[in-house]
Amino acid sequence: MATTILRKTALTIAAAAATAGGIAGPAVAAHAAPATKPAAIQADRKPGGERELGVRYEAQPNFYYCGPAAARNALSVQGKNIDVDTMAKEMRTTEAGTNSINDITPVLNKETGKDVYRSVEIASPKADDKQTDKLRDDIVATVDNGRAVVANIAGTATDTDGTTHSFEGGHYISIVGYRDGGDTVTIADSADPTQASYRMNIDTLADWIATRGYSATS
Repeated sequence: MATTILRKTALTIAAAAATAGGIAGPAVAAHAAPATKPAAIQADRKPGGERELGVRYEAQPNFYYCGPAAARNALSVQGKNIDVDTMAKEMRTTEAGTNSINDITPVLNKETGKDVYRSVEIASPKADDKQTDKLRDDIVATVDNGRAVVANIAGTATDTDGTTHSFEGGHYISIVGYRDGGDTVTIADSADPTQASYRMNIDTLADWIATRGYSATS
């Protein structure tokens, strides 16, 4: 596989696909192969407010499937293995991406149960304390219920290891765990199998979601 060429191609096409809706594909290789083992995941609750769910991770097959791929990875924690092409059709995903979190939530509910998930918007340019606290509570409650959160993010954020993740056109991720009572969360990211899993501070994540939204259990 000519990885360098694929990455340059993906960057060029993803930039062209960015729309006002901001759900373009990630700035990484298209057709990336799935990671063999994203991270050590434990389904059991641990002391100190920590829990992570088992993810059967797959990378997205092209630059604009981040929405279906994030939903597929999220549903995998429940033992489901839904075809991303099927979900892409249901989400009306195009080369411009998946329009909003409101197109993700109905698909999660179709596979999980009526009204299990609901969309939550963070409409402001920066999350305030109330929005951040709600995000933390929603992640903890959803993960404790054995399910993952799907979030629509945009811009650049830095994880707890100091690695930056930049999706200026927009992107979707799955949140599959937490520690420190929800102050730190674990993300499964379909964009790049070499960075399939990483952790992020809840304040950083809330600002990453700002102007967009996420889907969590009701």
